[in-house]
Amino acid sequence: MIVTVEKISEVDLTFTAPPSKSYTHRALIAGALADGKTTLFRPLEAEDTRLTAGALRSLGAVLEDQPGRIIITGCKGILNNRRPTTLNLDNSGTSLRLLTTLALLCEYPVTLTGSARMQERPIGPLAGALPALGGTVEFLQKDGYPPLRVSGKLLGGPVVIDGSMSSQFISSILMAAPYAQKEVEVIIPAPPASASYLDITLSVMEAFGATVTRTGYERFVVSNADRYKAQRYTVEGDYSSASYFFALAAICGGKVTVKNLAPDSVQGDRRFLDALQAMGCVVTYGTKAVTVENSGELRGITFDMATSPDTVQTLCMVAAVASTPTTITGISHLKFKESDRISSTAERLRLLGGDVQVSDDSITIRPSPLHGGSIDPANDHRTAMSFAVLGCGIGGVTIQNAECVDKSFPGFWEQLSGVIP
Repeated sequence: MIVTVEKISEVDLTFTAPPSKSYTHRALIAGALADGKTTLFRPLEAEDTRLTAGALRSLGAVLEDQPGRIIITGCKGILNNRRPTTLNLDNSGTSLRLLTTLALLCEYPVTLTGSARMQERPIGPLAGALPALGGTVEFLQKDGYPPLRVSGKLLGGPVVIDGSMSSQFISSILMAAPYAQKEVEVIIPAPPASASYLDITLSVMEAFGATVTRTGYERFVVSNADRYKAQRYTVEGDYSSASYFFALAAICGGKVTVKNLAPDSVQGDRRFLDALQAMGCVVTYGTKAVTVENSGELRGITFDMATSPDTVQTLCMVAAVASTPTTITGISHLKFKESDRISSTAERLRLLGGDVQVSDDSITIRPSPLHGGSIDPANDHRTAMSFAVLGCGIGGVTIQNAECVDKSFPGFWEQLSGVIP
């Protein structure tokens, strides 16, 4: 699928944010482990979340898809996979990482693997922590990378884990921890990447009845006395996906309102709105919607996006049309995503005339005349969506392999079709 985006200006648009991918993954897992029958309302129906749901079924969980909901019959923390199981999680890093510790609740060993790119994404810190909890990990090809085979039982106790590469390593242990044979104490010696995603993990765990005591992002103690109980749980809207629509207002001028967003959400990508405000946009929060307006020139900023990784590329697009330079910091972990998002964003902006410099932990974008061109997102959904939005500002941008957005936002092109000339 190929999509060409032409220039538009002075928009006045309203969109609806899709359900959160991060919340959907975690609620599927909590519901599958819980005692009783969970109804998950408004789950995100996308490639990544379907991979998590399918993997849970392979491990013995019962999930029934219904329009606008999923009915999950919980297994009370005992996953009867009946035989050694291989889970192919394709390109969903969230699925593979969150399910790695869950394998210790299975009757038989679990092998976790994925696409060629997945096999280049490190999982060593998580695998290295599991033996302290009772697990055994065997790398089947390259040390520290999928595919890996996980066996053993979740005994619990203290564990030290490095989350500087990905907070999902920590979330993986936390999500399974209520079913350990004894209390789990997770000790994090250095600041974790994308720390706000740990707040999402805890939000879901506590909504399903788990008890977690924390000291900032340095220490989490998970009780094994309070396990998940079935819930009627509604997935909130996704700020990561909403960022593309907010960026339309910033880049094209005008006003965009996005509905289905909780103004008090713990999602770290809500910070994207702070960046837009600092660049000169007006941001207004309603009870279930957020509006961004821009009627003037955008100014560059220096901004730390360490807790907002999935909106870094969107902010790069806004920075590319600003009147002064922008430096975005705290992004070193982006090289471990579906693509190396630091270098790939820089390369593609340069193809369109951008002036970009990168370091290990930052990207600087200076004002430069931009023009259209063809963008191959290299199967990275966020690259495709962010450059589509830039295309609305400069015109003549063609997105190759545009269907890759189905990984997180299957309705993206449908929503944007009302905007693209």
